[in-house]
Amino acid sequence: MLDPDSIPRLMAAGTIEVAPLAYMRGRTLNDAFIILDEAQNTSAEQMKMFLTRLGFGAKIVVTGDVTQVDLPSGTTSGLRVVQDILGDVDDVHFAQAHQPRRRAAPAGRSDRRRLRRVGRRARPDAGRAEPRGPPGHDPPVST
Repeated sequence: MLDPDSIPRLMAAGTIEVAPLAYMRGRTLNDAFIILDEAQNTSAEQMKMFLTRLGFGAKIVVTGDVTQVDLPSGTTSGLRVVQDILGDVDDVHFAQAHQPRRRAAPAGRSDRRRLRRVGRRARPDAGRAEPRGPPGHDPPVST
């Protein structure tokens, strides 16, 4: 376990890096320990891009809950796709937490519905744009 006070120093030294998924494009991560959290909200293409970043001596931990997907309608969770494809690979392990699904209180559910409606009104194209990488590494734009 790390001392929480040492984390800023390790981040400044580049030992620990926190990066958005879109910034992984074009990198190979050797001798690294990589954590992808909330993986249920990746598309199949994003998950493939992430998993192919695995280099020599690296280990990946992917966490997510396929019952809590927040992707646009019609987009399949990359985590679900990977479970189907890699489920019988010897070096890959999927752990399932078998707890009853917690449901939000009725007020919480209605708040989330209202926030989704607000988000759709504010950005009618939300969910359709590809994630952007670092400057100079933007994906091609189709017309």
